[in-house]
Amino acid sequence: MSGAHSRDGTSGSGGLAATAPPAHQPEFDLGGGARLRTINEEDADELSAVIAKSRDHLARWMPWAAGQTLDGTLEFIRQARKQAADNLGFQRAMTDEGRIVGTIGFHRVEWEHRLTSIGYWIAQEAQGRGIVTRSVHALTGHALDAWMLNRVEIRAGVENLRSRAIPERLGFVQEGVLREAERVGDRFVDHAVYSMLAREWTPARQP
Repeated sequence: MSGAHSRDGTSGSGGLAATAPPAHQPEFDLGGGARLRTINEEDADELSAVIAKSRDHLARWMPWAAGQTLDGTLEFIRQARKQAADNLGFQRAMTDEGRIVGTIGFHRVEWEHRLTSIGYWIAQEAQGRGIVTRSVHALTGHALDAWMLNRVEIRAGVENLRSRAIPERLGFVQEGVLREAERVGDRFVDHAVYSMLAREWTPARQP
């Protein structure tokens, strides 16, 4: 998924309540029949089926995809609910005409340092429609405008050109490459690191 359930979103200072704004968990109309909506336990079967259908495609870049089960999908959804309840970000289902085609969310929100990162995946059959670009635009705007964070980060496999095209299209700055930053199957993958700062963000930029 987006990995939020496996990362520590705390600020490390114990001052979370004092630095975080009130929790707000919106949904987003992306236009063209696409939406971002809350993921519920009732979605587990559909989400698991989408993963299974695109498993080979996803497993090239997502370390969880090769062995993802229905139980694993349920656990992701439950952890996403806890993440939202703890005010450490949220996960959303990407839908197209009501059908789930992927997920997107915040790995964590570090309120003290005013930063977050975004992760996403989409089914192979739903690629090329601009859904991920519009989704990342919506979450970046929410983080920088509604939450008033200072930095949004995206990491993508260096050879995952489709994924890298998303932040590049939205004007994120590539900061560098993390060598062998993640193990996917039996290989280590280099990550390109992109960021958008609040002072650089132009909400009117249309994906």
